Amino acid sequence: MTLIVLGIETSCDETGAALVRVDGEVLSDVVQSQVKLHAPYGGVVPELASRDHLRNVEPVLVEAAARAGMKLGDVDGVAVTCRPGLSGALLVGVQAARGLAWALEKPLVGVDHLVGHLLSPFLRFANVECPAAPEYPFVALLASGGHTALYRVDASSVDAIRELGATRDDAAGEAFDKVAKLLGLGYPGGPVIDRLAKEGNPDTVDLIWPMRQKNSFEFSFSGLKTDVMRWVERNGRPGNDQTLRDLCAGFQRRVVDTLVGKAVLAAEREGVRTLVLAGGVAANRELRERALAAATARGIRLVVPPFRACTDNAAMIAYAGAQRLARGERDTELEISPNTALPRVTRKGRGERTARA
Repeated sequence: MTLIVLGIETSCDETGAALVRVDGEVLSDVVQSQVKLHAPYGGVVPELASRDHLRNVEPVLVEAAARAGMKLGDVDGVAVTCRPGLSGALLVGVQAARGLAWALEKPLVGVDHLVGHLLSPFLRFANVECPAAPEYPFVALLASGGHTALYRVDASSVDAIRELGATRDDAAGEAFDKVAKLLGLGYPGGPVIDRLAKEGNPDTVDLIWPMRQKNSFEFSFSGLKTDVMRWVERNGRPGNDQTLRDLCAGFQRRVVDTLVGKAVLAAEREGVRTLVLAGGVAANRELRERALAAATARGIRLVVPPFRACTDNAAMIAYAGAQRLARGERDTELEISPNTALPRVTRKGRGERTARA
């Protein structure tokens, strides 16, 4: 019998439910977005996110079962995001999962949201062109609104994933959103900056390059964001003209080149021949194009999930949970946490680093 798992995702501003087989076949994937709810504020408001999850979690679950042509009681287990994320938002999903698992008498597992993203290339959607799944080990660049880091992934379990380097401050997606807000482009910022950058010249506006050191896999985007802010203070906010497109192109090129350069170098130093892009920023057009060119030039295979698997979704949570259930793992006590369970790098004095869970 093929294991089928129900996944629930409520870590931030997407309410998601999905039914996925242990081999990665997606039977249904439903996402209720909160973008319009948070757009007037230029970012996610935690209290509003939690309340919207409360309203949407039940209808999303019902819709996921209906699209799969199944009853919720037909699943073999329940998986839910339990970390990292907004505490109130996580709590809605975890409580729903606990109640369902108890009522249906099904096993329950918690999933680290970042592990879900790292395993998203294994998903297979009907009527969507999906790349062949990567082989272990691989190096992954996970770039989203809340996280930017490089990982070596040797298997699907948490203890087989090792962080190689992470952002010291803003995540890449966060930097896109903040710069878009500075330029009056609305929320979310990534898609609109990417669209404008396509018609701009990245070399016209002189901006700093963020942490391009080749001996480090860490990132920092706050300085670049501040440089854009100072440019606006000196020159004023550009209108919808070529200057705006050039500014967006310059900002995006610096973010993308930093991400790509460190990701390809990490794959080479780790001696692996596969590089995965994951997270919402992996939907960025320029990142995909430049990563493909750089990886191909070095004989590295690039694997990028379909667009719908890059942003937050419950299918990746269901798949990651299915891997845990297939290994015989269960969670009798499930607690939420705003932090990931993956090793994170901290500094102790100059150049000394230690990992913490």
